[in-house]
Amino acid sequence: MKRVANKASSHEEARRWDIEQQVSMTPEERLRAARELKERAFPSDAKDVRAWHRSA
Repeated sequence: MKRVANKASSHEEARRWDIEQQVSMTPEERLRAARELKERAFPSDAKDVRAWHRSA
């Protein structure tokens, strides 16, 4: 995923830029971003918390 930065001079300008960026993404780009965020939040190599509670 290509990283893009924008330095806004106001909250309104930042909000507008964010909306324009999201609208310009293709459905495939949105899915790719969602998958990447999910993997960052819930890595596939994370230990199962339920197994830890059983052993305690």
